[in-house]
Amino acid sequence: VMNCGKDFVETLKKIGYPKADELNGDDFDWMFESSEDKSFLDWFCGNINEQHVVSEEELQDFDNLLQCGKPVLKGNALDEVLKTLEPTGSTNCSQGEDGEEEEEVKKLEDELQTLQKLKNLQIHRHNKLQLLVTTKSHVLQKFQSREEEARKDWKEGLEVFTAANNKLDNELQSLIAAVKKFASFFTASDSEQGTDAHPVFFSQLSLDKYLSVEEQSTAALTSHIKTCFYKGMSECAENSHKGSFQLEDLIKQVPFDEATEVCKDRQEIARLQAAYICGQNQLIQLQAEEEGMNSAIKCAESLLQSSDKDIGQQENIDAKISSLSAEISAIKQDIAQTNNEELLPLLKKKAQLLTTPVVKEYLNHQIAQQDCYAAIQDRIGRHLIRQKTSFELIQLGCEMEMKKHQEMSCQLENLVESLKQSTDELQQRLQLIAERTEQAKPRNTISSEDGLSCRLYQLLEGGNKKQQLFKTYKSLEQMAQKLKQDCAAVQDQLAASAEEQSHLLSNLERDVDVLHGALYCGTNQVQLRSLELTEQFHQLEVDLDKLNHLLKDLVADLASKRSLLESSSLHQMERDLYVYFFKDEEHLKEMVEKLEQQSQAKASGLEDKNFTAS
Repeated sequence: VMNCGKDFVETLKKIGYPKADELNGDDFDWMFESSEDKSFLDWFCGNINEQHVVSEEELQDFDNLLQCGKPVLKGNALDEVLKTLEPTGSTNCSQGEDGEEEEEVKKLEDELQTLQKLKNLQIHRHNKLQLLVTTKSHVLQKFQSREEEARKDWKEGLEVFTAANNKLDNELQSLIAAVKKFASFFTASDSEQGTDAHPVFFSQLSLDKYLSVEEQSTAALTSHIKTCFYKGMSECAENSHKGSFQLEDLIKQVPFDEATEVCKDRQEIARLQAAYICGQNQLIQLQAEEEGMNSAIKCAESLLQSSDKDIGQQENIDAKISSLSAEISAIKQDIAQTNNEELLPLLKKKAQLLTTPVVKEYLNHQIAQQDCYAAIQDRIGRHLIRQKTSFELIQLGCEMEMKKHQEMSCQLENLVESLKQSTDELQQRLQLIAERTEQAKPRNTISSEDGLSCRLYQLLEGGNKKQQLFKTYKSLEQMAQKLKQDCAAVQDQLAASAEEQSHLLSNLERDVDVLHGALYCGTNQVQLRSLELTEQFHQLEVDLDKLNHLLKDLVADLASKRSLLESSSLHQMERDLYVYFFKDEEHLKEMVEKLEQQSQAKASGLEDKNFTAS
């Protein structure tokens, strides 16, 4: 049922129904839903064609027949004529009884057999030719497909080659620009670079400011060391034969001055200890002498007193004096031994104990001074280490940059050598080409030694499987010309497509503007309905209703006529006569003549019967 409406519309188009192209098949699907009408519509769609339609010429002939005044059988008269119509087979049988017709039939049969043989021969030849055409068409399609594939491969190769060529050109341009910029770093002078230009290499940095800062720092450090470590620096500076005082001389001079000062302090302490020992020794000697003198005085007094009392004991006194003198000499020896062995070590220990607080305070002062000197030396050492590190860092940067420059120089030398080699090869190739062009009889074939031409030939040839035996310059030129023509055609197609796209874009913009105007109608809101469109849709609905009623009436009329034709053979015969009248007038005349003959024969037979009966 889904496609029945479309079939009905197609049938109407075949029979030439007016404005059938404007009809939509989906609008007639409802007609096939009824089982009563579906059979007729199926028969109508399957059997009716342009042959069943009365042409304009046949209608004109019928009108002319009416205008001539000739009788036209209608109604009952036509029914009677159709009833008296006999089958055409009886007439053919009566005619086949004649002998002449049999001979003609035999001749026609022989001619028919001959024509049948000729037809079979023509059919056989036609089949062979059809098979050959099929084979050739298959081969042609295969070659066309191969040609399309080859053309597609060639286009792809051309696109890849063009893209690679453009990419290579861009890379070469960027390489040339980079090389120029890189060379400008080495060749440009300070005046060309300008003061505002940023240095590229480490060696191009100016170290004047850094060196001036380091010199100022060294001078400040030297003055600080002068004030802290060495007060007699002016004397050393005057005694210096160079006339200048350096930081290294100052650092070497400070330990020597400290050692000299320590030696002086030690000598002073030793002098104090020696003076103390000498003074104490003299004091002890004087005290001993004083004690001896006092003892001698006391002894002399006692002797004088005893001599006054006992003058007769002079001999005992002399004996005591001699014994005392011996004791005195022994005591003196003991005193001398004591002075030499015991007194001096004791005095030295006492002198050391006496100078111990002084030495302690002096050593504490020296320790504090040494700590202060050590802190100052640490600061000076850190400053010197930082200064040395910065100098070593600058030296390391210069050495690394120098190493990189040496490596770069080696690479550039290798590049220059390779470029020279490539230039020499190119010169040899150009010389070879020039020599070959200067020859009297140039060769048409491409030599295998000409690598450039061979590679160019392979590139232009692409993926062509059918390779030529000899590669010639003429074919190379032809392929180049073809490539040029294809490029021009592609460019023309691109220009045409761009123009077409611009035209389509302008049309689209115009249609969008029209649609925008139709939707908004000069306002800021979308108008979902238009009065004109609403009226037109309403009129269209009314027309569709009228068309629906007309189609229903037409279907009912067709159904009634069909039932009438099926129920009455006379009406069916009448319809056939009308068809013959409009389509085959000669056949209609023959039928009418036969009917007249039959009616006359029947009329004469009736008269004979009446005559015999009378």
